[in-house]
Amino acid sequence: MSFARFLLLSTLLILMVAMTPAQADVPAKAPEAGQPAPEFSLTTQENQPASLKDYRGKWVVLYFYPKDFTSGCTLEAQSFQRDLAKYEQAGAVILGVSIDTAESHKSFCTKEGLSFKLLSDPDAKVSTQYGSVKEYNGAKLSARNTFLIDPQGNIAQVFVGVKPAGHSEEVLAALSRLQKP
Repeated sequence: MSFARFLLLSTLLILMVAMTPAQADVPAKAPEAGQPAPEFSLTTQENQPASLKDYRGKWVVLYFYPKDFTSGCTLEAQSFQRDLAKYEQAGAVILGVSIDTAESHKSFCTKEGLSFKLLSDPDAKVSTQYGSVKEYNGAKLSARNTFLIDPQGNIAQVFVGVKPAGHSEEVLAALSRLQKP
């Protein structure tokens, strides 16, 4: 092997290693339909603990969103609030998760008239468990993904890279389809 070829291969190997993210930076893969939903306990906007196991026996719409008070997140939350009675009729609860504080969630709920629970995930631990973390300007945020969890605690459907407009209707349609005998 010539020295030039050795140098080229060595340089390529070094670049490949340098471009590979550290294991700690690799986001967890999102759980898939049919898998048990990862358990969690987070703080609500009322500063109360809420765990997934608290909702066993109900359908759970667990949606992750980047930030309170932003346009897309507001639209998504307002749509879930608008359709809340339909979710309740279907035996489903809505839980929103972001890295914002419980205090921020409380202000967001008050301003937007939201009556479902928003959960604070400040260290992004639960967002990571659900493969729902992204970086924006060097900050860690929850990625816009939704998990429909069945009454037994299993993932029934996953929505990745959600677009806020029309998402509530999309989730309601999936819920209706999944509940049919």
